[in-house]
Amino acid sequence: MNSPIRERAQLAQAHRIVVKIGSSSLTRPDGRLNIPALRKLVDVLAEEVLRGKQIVLVSSGAVAAGFVPLGLAKRPNDLATAQAAAAVGQSSLMATYTDAFRAYDLTAGQILLTAADTVRRHRYRHVVQAFERMLELGAVPIVNENDALATSEFRFGDNDRLAALVAQLVRADAMVLLTDVNGLYTAPPTTPGAERIPVVHDLRDIQGVEVTGRGSAFGTGGMITKLQSAEMAMVTGIPTMLTTTGNIGAALRGEDVGTWFVPSSNRTSRRKVWLEHAAQMTGRLIVDSGAERALRERGASLLAAGIREVRGEFAAGDPVEIVSESLDMIAHGIVGYASTELPQMLGRSTDDMRKELGEDYVRSVVHRDDMTIVSPTVTDVITGNGLPVAD
Repeated sequence: MNSPIRERAQLAQAHRIVVKIGSSSLTRPDGRLNIPALRKLVDVLAEEVLRGKQIVLVSSGAVAAGFVPLGLAKRPNDLATAQAAAAVGQSSLMATYTDAFRAYDLTAGQILLTAADTVRRHRYRHVVQAFERMLELGAVPIVNENDALATSEFRFGDNDRLAALVAQLVRADAMVLLTDVNGLYTAPPTTPGAERIPVVHDLRDIQGVEVTGRGSAFGTGGMITKLQSAEMAMVTGIPTMLTTTGNIGAALRGEDVGTWFVPSSNRTSRRKVWLEHAAQMTGRLIVDSGAERALRERGASLLAAGIREVRGEFAAGDPVEIVSESLDMIAHGIVGYASTELPQMLGRSTDDMRKELGEDYVRSVVHRDDMTIVSPTVTDVITGNGLPVAD
């Protein structure tokens, strides 16, 4: 087995790196933007870019930077106020980043994403092109969720998941998650005797580790979402470092800090990783036993004939759950019809629908290429059935 130092050399040798920093690392205790902390981060990242590396920075902090200027005492819980705070805070956040990178004669550019940008083919192709061109031109993309426009029904929920998806979009060589704790520990770090876990080769090895769910008062993440992000990266072949903002320089040099997550050799597609781990489900399709067998055993598409009930309201192209009649989870998928169209189709054969409804209703309800079978993940086991996909 390789030593931790030798394995970490992959990070020092990586050319394209996605770095994620959370709100707790960028804000003061009262929620205001911590400009000195931001500039220290930029100092390290700028030096890497000047040495020829390509850095994509996923940065939280927009809502946290915006609610204090709006006169709010705490981070807003309702969507409309959070969107207003994000709109105010994002401009302040980007202005500070732009100024900090300009000190190194580097250009920073803003990319605001919604969940739909990463799963709908015609949109994510344009996102990939934007990233590639910015990096070719030597700019540093700074990414955040478009909180001012994203809805609670269709969003990433936290920037840990967003970072893993961005790493897949840009085909990163490595991902770095910055937090307030120097990696994963055998117990909460304040527990006497807790020890840092330097390397994780398989997340099943840490199933007994106790982790906490929430981040700071000014953030939405926590160790759970970071483990979920690491799992998303690992299954798509991207190694991940989890460490503190203060250790970013040492981590990028390959030193023994934080926790290094070694990627899996069996890779899963980015689209199916999004569907299983990150997509906010908007509805539910309940299917009979025959459809369940076809999905699980033959990898078939879901046809209307096998659907018994539709729950929730959704549009064509939204992500939905597919469950058995006993409500056991089977799969997540991108539905081809709106919830208002499906009731007239339930239980009917393709030939029947062609005669009664026309050719527009003979395609599958969920195509197998837009579906992933869901099984309990390692982070579900660690966290006790996991968290909702959006905070």
